[in-house]
Amino acid sequence: MTDDDIPSALTGEDVCRIVGRRVRERRADLGLTMEQLADAAGISIGMLSKIENGQTSPSFSTLTALAHAAHVPFTTFFRGLDEEHDAVLIRRGQGLRIEHEGGGSGRTYEDLGSLRGPLREIEPVLITITEPDEVFPLFQHAGVEFLHIIEGVMEYGYGSNRHVLHPGDTIQFRGDVAHGPVALVELPIRFLSLKVYAHRET
Repeated sequence: MTDDDIPSALTGEDVCRIVGRRVRERRADLGLTMEQLADAAGISIGMLSKIENGQTSPSFSTLTALAHAAHVPFTTFFRGLDEEHDAVLIRRGQGLRIEHEGGGSGRTYEDLGSLRGPLREIEPVLITITEPDEVFPLFQHAGVEFLHIIEGVMEYGYGSNRHVLHPGDTIQFRGDVAHGPVALVELPIRFLSLKVYAHRET
């Protein structure tokens, strides 16, 4: 794929498709099978297939692992996606469903933005929980996170603290402290998670 193949007005689907094609091209250049690259990156073949076919919006950590396994800089997957394409419109209900370590039955994660440029600085995700679950993963990541509760009630843990969050409530915290839902009080629960990563000098 050349830079001329990049649409002048990118959608989230366009970016995922272009990134996926570049992952596939790099794998072909190395002469690796999907199984070999997936094993080297520590991801499943199914996940790699979805990425290469532009069917999912991979996380920052997943693309970093793929770049390491493919022996290329992270920026290789984003060549040509520069600041000239500075607006990505996601219509209601058209966010990409993403694979997430907290996903599963009754939990969906919808990416409301897109991966663009050499680094992703902001990650907006709409999370919906529709089924009760007694097992809740705790998360830790770089940057800061902002939550806005749209529907339902949940108890949210941050370090040793617990906060009951209702519709309209917001909470902001550092991502490197363990956090996540600890009790689902009123279902369904729907909330916006906005992760912001520190700008890194190149």
